[in-house]
Amino acid sequence: MGTEQLGYEVIITPEDEGGFSVSVPELPGCFTQGETVKEAMLMANDAINLYLESLNEIL
Repeated sequence: MGTEQLGYEVIITPEDEGGFSVSVPELPGCFTQGETVKEAMLMANDAINLYLESLNEIL
């Protein structure tokens, strides 16, 4: 079985106190943060995967 790659828009917002917050509009409640843009993107990937795993457990 192959790995399916899904694309989700992520919104990265610089925070006044430092770092970046990330939201995924298509996945309500899917938020994360990182100290750098690169870290924020990695955290977003993890957050999306965990969000989708939790949906699979519910269904």
